[in-house]
Amino acid sequence: MTFNGTWKIDRNENYEKFMEQMGINMVKRKLAAHDNLKITIEQSGDKFHVKESSNFRTLDLDFTLGVTFEYSLADGTELSGSWTTEGDTMKGVFIRKDNGKQLITTRIIQGDELIQSYNYEGVDAKRIFKRG
Repeated sequence: MTFNGTWKIDRNENYEKFMEQMGINMVKRKLAAHDNLKITIEQSGDKFHVKESSNFRTLDLDFTLGVTFEYSLADGTELSGSWTTEGDTMKGVFIRKDNGKQLITTRIIQGDELIQSYNYEGVDAKRIFKRG
């Protein structure tokens, strides 16, 4: 499957502004910008196993496309939502439990990069990963 593999963070675009919009305090934003995040994705049909490891936490997550699940961001923000696929793009639509606002995340492979894009309250950001 296209997304299978291990991906290591390479660079961020507008990520700090995005985190600020999410309400993450300055200390956590500075730490998160240098978290050395590594994502391992294993897809089998419409089921995914994702392992996220960073300087701050390791998380194993299993989900099925189109099925709502609960998720907590590294700063503790709790979300509920689901992933779908649209062509070669994974799209996640999540609702924050604390304020009901929507976070949209997409993942797409371009060459040897996984581009994870975010939109929250009109602020866009990207985290670009290299296959590792």
